[in-house]
Amino acid sequence: MTPQLPYATLKQIFARFAEAEPHPKGELEHTNAFTLLVAVALSAQATDAGVNKATRKLFQIADTPEKMLALGEEGLIEHIRTIGLYRNKAKNVIRLSRLLIENFGGEVPSSRAALTTLPGVGRKTANVVLNMWFHHPAQAVDTHIFRVGNRTGIAPGKDEAAVERAIEDNVPAEYQGHAHHWLILHGRYICTARNPKCGICPIRDWCLYPEKTA
Repeated sequence: MTPQLPYATLKQIFARFAEAEPHPKGELEHTNAFTLLVAVALSAQATDAGVNKATRKLFQIADTPEKMLALGEEGLIEHIRTIGLYRNKAKNVIRLSRLLIENFGGEVPSSRAALTTLPGVGRKTANVVLNMWFHHPAQAVDTHIFRVGNRTGIAPGKDEAAVERAIEDNVPAEYQGHAHHWLILHGRYICTARNPKCGICPIRDWCLYPEKTA
């Protein structure tokens, strides 16, 4: 496993990320906490672009749990059938909408424990919502962050939970709020799985990856 980069190096790396993109944002389109929760739940094993294409019209007519229940499972399916696993995801969205009304007064809760009681909402989805809507420095580790964390030495770990812990334990506090967005964008556009763009990488000088490309 790649060794963990030291504090001083991480401080330089995240200062570089912040200089290049001071206010990184997630790419899932949403209008409120509920639509963000639904969008993230739908994004499992799907691209953000694909989810956005499906939800633009959906969220115009169903942007609250009550409106989603009124639309119903079959009505929801008509909007999201281009997304992978759409039938199971539709069931979960309808069920979580009902539970939000029954258990949380129709509001999206702001704790990880409460969020993960909802159907189709695991730790990663909860962390995205906590970070993006409630501005809690939660780290949602996806395949991009897992790859970047291990490849560079920013946050090495044997699984997603270990990488999440490595970010929380090692990244300087002032960068925790945006850390997962910087790492996702870096993995999505520069530190790609195949043929990483090391030649234009802003953190190349500190990266521990031994097989850098030109």
